[in-house]
Amino acid sequence: MDEISTLLSVARGDKPADLLLSGGQIVNVFSGEIETADIAIAAGHIAGIGKGYTAKERIDLNGAFVSPGFIDAHVHIESSLCTPNQFAAAVLPRGITTVVTDPHEIANVAGADGVRFMAHCAKSTPLQVIVMAPSCVPATNMATSGHNLTADDIALLRRGGTVYGLAEVMNYPAAITGDPEMLKKIAAMEGRSIDGHCPNVRGNSLNAYVASGVGSDHECTSLEEAKEKLARGMYILIREATNARNLDALLPLITRHNSRRICFCTDDRTPGDLLTIGSVDSMIERAIAFGIDPIDAFRMATLNTAEWFRLPKIGAIAPGYKANLVVFDRLEHPRAKIVFTNGNLLKPIAAVPTPVKLGDCQIPWDKINLEIPAKTSHIRVIGSLRDQLTTDHRTFAAKTIEGNAVADPERDLLKMAVIERHKSTGNIGKGFIQGFGLRRGALAGTVAHDHHNLVAIGADDTSMLTAARAASSNGGGLAVAVGQTVVAHLPLPIGGLMSDKPIAEVAAAYGKLIAAAHELGSTLPDPFMAMSFMALEVIPSLKLTDRGLVDVEKFQIVDLFV
Repeated sequence: MDEISTLLSVARGDKPADLLLSGGQIVNVFSGEIETADIAIAAGHIAGIGKGYTAKERIDLNGAFVSPGFIDAHVHIESSLCTPNQFAAAVLPRGITTVVTDPHEIANVAGADGVRFMAHCAKSTPLQVIVMAPSCVPATNMATSGHNLTADDIALLRRGGTVYGLAEVMNYPAAITGDPEMLKKIAAMEGRSIDGHCPNVRGNSLNAYVASGVGSDHECTSLEEAKEKLARGMYILIREATNARNLDALLPLITRHNSRRICFCTDDRTPGDLLTIGSVDSMIERAIAFGIDPIDAFRMATLNTAEWFRLPKIGAIAPGYKANLVVFDRLEHPRAKIVFTNGNLLKPIAAVPTPVKLGDCQIPWDKINLEIPAKTSHIRVIGSLRDQLTTDHRTFAAKTIEGNAVADPERDLLKMAVIERHKSTGNIGKGFIQGFGLRRGALAGTVAHDHHNLVAIGADDTSMLTAARAASSNGGGLAVAVGQTVVAHLPLPIGGLMSDKPIAEVAAAYGKLIAAAHELGSTLPDPFMAMSFMALEVIPSLKLTDRGLVDVEKFQIVDLFV
């Protein structure tokens, strides 16, 4: 009551504000106009907009623009390879003051404890982190995860105030067919936003998916797919991730008639991309350059997202709203020069050591054998596609040596292995992949969506095993190897997913990994991010888990050999 009384007193002009931003041009996402007015701030909120206010402190903006703080509609913080503390250090200076996060990466490793860990870490930063409850841990029964989150677990997380809504429902067949456990998870979040994930789901299947309660999708890759989903009532979260670049393809979707149902998200971005390219701030800029009305572009990164997720008092500049603000000089280039969170001027964020260890790599190496005895002359091959998470389902003649199918770098046919690391089962999924371009050596890592088992891709078994052993050491990480030599390594001791080092250090080490992969012939801009999605069995068409090769369109495990 004291806070609201103070706010009202300042709003009326009876008391001075804590801070007055004068002479700014407000990006008014309600009226659709640029409004020249002062902004009075008290108790972390906007008290009033207009003239005649006094304040204890005053900042003259000299005609600079002021926007609501930007909101990322869907992001996995773990993909930054850093804890929420250092993720915040990267995105806050760019004006992203709120993110909606799905911690299903760490949940697959550490269960509900992982979700609570992320929520707890987020509280130590000025970044507003909206934690959603992971809906599919594991994503399906075609891979082995470290933990399982049930509907009862999700309900408990909600009652404890840890989670806000239900994160992407990736097991879309379960939602479409009315699987009782999936419907129970959706019911556990009744009254809250239910986020979606349904690549290429169309027609009657889409009708059923939406009818189950799901209200958004960030997996659209074509105009036709996005238009159909908009017409069926879904919010479209346009994604521009490190390895899933859909912005250019979907910008033509946006019109003055539908723009209020569209948001921006980054999903998965590496530390280097966050530091050099940014987050949704870069998407706003590119949308404006494409020809989208600037106010619409800002709405898609502010008000639209706040409304979809029913986030109170953020996403706009208005009395009673949180004073999350971004100040910049040019409307078409919203590059933040001043950022406010809860009315406070943003200050540098230092790295916080995190002694917590979540999960481990439990691998019985004496049982690990990467040989693939040839059963027939032809094999199914995962076709990796540049800048996309979807893959092709290809068939090639196998190269065989002494009765075993082997990698063939001359045709860019590399061997791939997924080794279960959570429960010491000894499970190994073996297959082949095309599109990575390695001429020699191997890559390996414990970042493998969403089960996060140990994945390796290489030109020979020795290099693959060397890289895999290095990546799995000390709790997990990423590695590049040639023969028996490790040439680059990034430890990720927190769940095999994150480092507690400063994000600049993590980005530098990650850059060395990519450079090493390129030295071995990889043609992909970021082969590690690409590799991390080659084991995700809920994105078409062909993927590999520790249980085998998955035909995602049939949603079943298929034989490697044709």
